[in-house]
Amino acid sequence: MGETEYYERQTRSSAPVQFVGLFVAALMSIGSSFAAMNTMYAAVGARTREIGTLRVLGFRRRAVVMALLLEGGLLALAGGVFFACDLLLYNSAVLRTSAATAVLLGNNAPIFVGLATWLFLGRRPRVPFWAGLGLALSGCALIMLADASNRGGTTAGDAGGDLLALSAAVFWAAYMVTTERVRTEMDTLTFNTVAVSASVLTLLAVCLASGAPLSGYSGRTWAALVALAFVSQIAAYYALVYALGHLPATITSVSILSQVPLTAILAALFLGEPLSSAQLAGGAVVLTGIYVVSRPT
Repeated sequence: MGETEYYERQTRSSAPVQFVGLFVAALMSIGSSFAAMNTMYAAVGARTREIGTLRVLGFRRRAVVMALLLEGGLLALAGGVFFACDLLLYNSAVLRTSAATAVLLGNNAPIFVGLATWLFLGRRPRVPFWAGLGLALSGCALIMLADASNRGGTTAGDAGGDLLALSAAVFWAAYMVTTERVRTEMDTLTFNTVAVSASVLTLLAVCLASGAPLSGYSGRTWAALVALAFVSQIAAYYALVYALGHLPATITSVSILSQVPLTAILAALFLGEPLSSAQLAGGAVVLTGIYVVSRPT
């Protein structure tokens, strides 16, 4: 068989794969078009009064459209930067203080979400929010203390690490409030694309500036990073951004605290770590707090 004939057969055999690729690309293009139209409709429908005021003041249609797109894009970029700062500070905190302390302080984000929605969005959280938040944080503290006592408390705390974890909670709250604001005008996929791009560029700049190595890791480490990227980042945060388009940031931020008892359950199932009575009790308290916040009033 000649070389030319060989490559012709290879090309013919790959035709179904090329067709599937083109078909998927066409579907994504159509979906993106509908997403863009939905974004514009949401942006106009949610701000009819503001648009009418601008038109009365003499702004042209094109100027109004560009202003809405620019505002949404800048807020999405800001959300991505906030998210990058949260990842940077939280992961740095874990290296400097105990994991239990980092998780406990990092989960204070709902407090800052409640304050931010009150100060910047003019929505004062109701009493059930603060009551449920207190229950959820108490349950998280119970789980973390039980975990620390089971491990003997061998990891020493560090004031600088504690401050990093608390700062991460502030940036996480800023990300959630910003996302809730943008999601009234931008669909989930578009927001994630813009925000994640901003996060990647921000973290890349920090790595280059600090001289952090970006290569030389083992295959197992790369596999873990890829799994984290697709499961913990793309899938999880896509669901989170979608939720923030339908629920207030106050409810969503408290609901995320369910990750603490869920982590204990997954550790028991896959890592063989036993569940203590304190962890079970703390998980029940967390779920009770989430119910108090999210129940209809």
